[in-house]
Amino acid sequence: MPSFFSGDELGSIKYTSYSKTEEGWKATTSILYNEPGASSKARSIQKLTAFKQGEDDILLAAARADGSASVLSITDESSSVVSEWKETRLREGQRYVGLASSSSGIFTCTSNGALRLTKPGDDLTLETAVLPMRLSEWRLSPDEKTFAYAGDEVELSIWDSERAFTAKQLDAQENNSSNEASKKRKRVDQLLPGELWRAKNLPNDNLNLRQPVRNNCLTYLQPSNQPQLLVGTQFGDVRRYDTRTARRPVSNWKGIAKVGGIGVVEKGLAEHEVFVADHGCNLFSLDLRNGKIAYGYKGIAGAITSVAPAPNFLASVGQDRFIRLHSTFPLPKEAGQQQEHKGDILDKAYAKVVPTVIVIDPRNSVLEDEEVAGGDEEEEEDIWEEMEDAESDVEGKGRGVSKKRKSD
Repeated sequence: MPSFFSGDELGSIKYTSYSKTEEGWKATTSILYNEPGASSKARSIQKLTAFKQGEDDILLAAARADGSASVLSITDESSSVVSEWKETRLREGQRYVGLASSSSGIFTCTSNGALRLTKPGDDLTLETAVLPMRLSEWRLSPDEKTFAYAGDEVELSIWDSERAFTAKQLDAQENNSSNEASKKRKRVDQLLPGELWRAKNLPNDNLNLRQPVRNNCLTYLQPSNQPQLLVGTQFGDVRRYDTRTARRPVSNWKGIAKVGGIGVVEKGLAEHEVFVADHGCNLFSLDLRNGKIAYGYKGIAGAITSVAPAPNFLASVGQDRFIRLHSTFPLPKEAGQQQEHKGDILDKAYAKVVPTVIVIDPRNSVLEDEEVAGGDEEEEEDIWEEMEDAESDVEGKGRGVSKKRKSD
């Protein structure tokens, strides 16, 4: 059955599983970790990731607003802290923008560019690096070979995940003097040590003025060495980048957001599908082939802050304090065709504390495709079996149910 982990504003971690009954989908929520004595948002969970350790054991990594991060072991709906550390370079007003698990350890990244690789254990081993400041999101590629970031006046950039720690690091205080600033302008197009690719700003507008860079979120579309990425902006646009062709976006779909900018972009598991949420109450399924909205979800009363795609399903959390389970459907085979099926909210569970992030449970988080599709098909077959055959007098006399003749 679909199941997910979620974190909230007071530092607690919940486990939500869904089961299908005759009345519909039903959510069961339990608290895995309850922050002792938490009464403020200082321990709010900003990033969360779940990964397997062996066949049945699950580890959860959480990054919190006070700069601390921890790894929890999950067994039989209970948890225990395995390792805990703190990012000392995090300052007031800054936050975690990235968290990911890999074979090398746990990656964390903050909005002021503090990158850290930690290997949990009795003796914590770590590596640190410095990235540009004013970051809005950081992502590790699915193959773990690269990572990407973007931010406020920070163009989308791709780095080698190993060379970022071994190469000469960027001096964060390089722009202290005007002379250094002028030097920096001259080498604006030069890649930093460990950097593989960097996007280029859009051309100047109709008044020949530079267009500001306001990147809010990003996601990988492909795990290859020459990846494609998607970026959501504060202006409500969604931009697609292909590092094999150009530094500027190959597609720039304007006005996707209905309220505010793009808050969340997440690659779906179906082909050509990506999920997009704005700063209002809108959550969409977007077709990557043409940038058109395939369908949206109704009944959402708060901005969506995090989504977790799964085959046939999508989980989300929002500022209206609900944990929702959505249905999803494959997009048409050809771009531009009408979408036959629309997504719907299957169930929603109210949380007393505002949830901030949700991730999929890698153990038993999805139903098999046959089970999801088979239930509806079986119900439809039962309905047809119970119905009597009806044929016209012309097509089949003496068979089935025919019209009554008028009595003489």
